[in-house]
Amino acid sequence: MNSMTWTDDYITPTYSRVNVALEKGYGYYVYDEDGKQYLDFTAGIGVNSLGYQHKEWVAATQNQLSQLQHISNLYYTKPGAELAKKLCEKTGMKHVLFVNSGAESNEVAIKVARKYGHKKKSNKHKILTLSNSFHGRTVTTLSATGQDVFHQYFDPFTEGFDFVETNNLEDLHDKFDETVCGIMIELVQGEGGVIPLDRTFVEEIETLCEQNDCLLIIDEVQTGIGRTGKLFSYEHFELNPDIVTSAKGLGNGLPIGAALLGEKVQHVLEAGDHGSTFGGNPVVTAGANVVLDTLTDTFLNQIVANGELLKEKLCALEEVQSVSGLGLMIGVIFKNISAKEVVAKAKEEGVLFLTAKEKLRLLPPLIIDEQAIDEAVNCLKKILKVEAGVS
Repeated sequence: MNSMTWTDDYITPTYSRVNVALEKGYGYYVYDEDGKQYLDFTAGIGVNSLGYQHKEWVAATQNQLSQLQHISNLYYTKPGAELAKKLCEKTGMKHVLFVNSGAESNEVAIKVARKYGHKKKSNKHKILTLSNSFHGRTVTTLSATGQDVFHQYFDPFTEGFDFVETNNLEDLHDKFDETVCGIMIELVQGEGGVIPLDRTFVEEIETLCEQNDCLLIIDEVQTGIGRTGKLFSYEHFELNPDIVTSAKGLGNGLPIGAALLGEKVQHVLEAGDHGSTFGGNPVVTAGANVVLDTLTDTFLNQIVANGELLKEKLCALEEVQSVSGLGLMIGVIFKNISAKEVVAKAKEEGVLFLTAKEKLRLLPPLIIDEQAIDEAVNCLKKILKVEAGVS
C-alpha cells in the first residue's frame, strides 16, 4: 500500500505505527484501505469525541470552510468568540486563550503561573508537578513531565520544576516552599497509566494553593470535554482551579488547545505576552462549538452509565487483574498477557485499543453504546480464553 510505504520512506519515524492504513470512519467504526472494519476504542487517543461523520459537526466545519478558513488573531471572528463564551459560562472561568494543542495550552498555564508569581515575589517561579505525570513534548512541557524516561537527549531542560510523588502527602509538604507559584496536576494520569489521584491528596494541594497564593492548575488535556462523565474531571473533586488546560476532545479531530483562566489570573497576560497564528481558527472553533453543545447533562450521564457498564463487564473477565479510571477513560491490567499483546491480537479481530505503560487503555468515542461495549468485551474475552488455553 502506498500510504504505508511512503510514510516509512518520507516521514520521520517518531511513531511506532500499527500496520493498518485507515481510510474512513463512521460512528465508532473505522475502515482500512482494503475495506476491513475496526471498532475504534482509541478515538485518535481521546480526540474524536463525537466519533466519525457526526452530521452537525461536519456541517458546521464545512459551512465555515466555505466562508472563512483563517484570518489570524489580528481580527475578530464569531466561532471563537462563541466558543470562549460557552466555555466560560459552563465552567465559571473568566477568560480563554486558544492555541493548537495540549502541550501549548500547558505552556500558556506555565507562563501565566510564572508571571503571576514574579509579580508577587521575584523568586516565586517554581512549579510542582507529580511523578508519573505527562504534560507534553515541547522542551518546557517535557521538563514539567514527571517521568525520567522523557528526560533524555534534549537537555538542558527548562529549570523551575520539581516533582512530588503521586498521592504522597509528606512529599508534597517537603517539596512545597515559598518559591512555588503553581501546582499542575492531572486528576487521572493518562499516559502515566490511567491512575486517578486520591481525593485527600488533591484536597491538600488545593488547600496549600489557597493558603500560599499559589495557582492550582488542572491539566485536562485528556480528561476534559466529557471524557470522565463531567465536562471537566475537576468537577468530580469539587475543585476551584485557577487555570484549566484543554485540547484533544474539544476539537473532535481538528487541532485545538485552550487555557481557561480564572478570576485571579484573568488579566495576567497582556498584549504581546503570548500568541498563536492558528489559535482559535474559525473552522476548528466552529466544530468545537458543536462538541460543547452536544455535551448536555443527559449525554454526560450516559457517559457515566456506559463507563460503569464497561468497567463491570471488564471486571467480570477472569483474566483481568484490575481496572482503573473514570468514565470512558479506563485502564486494564491482565494476569497472564501483556497489554501490547492484547492490542496486537485485538487488531486482528477488528478492534483497536491503546496502551498506557503496562495497561490496556480504552478511550472510545463518547458516543459508544452497549453494542460497542459488548463487541469490545467479547473481543477481549476471545483473546483471553485463547491465552488461558480455554476452548
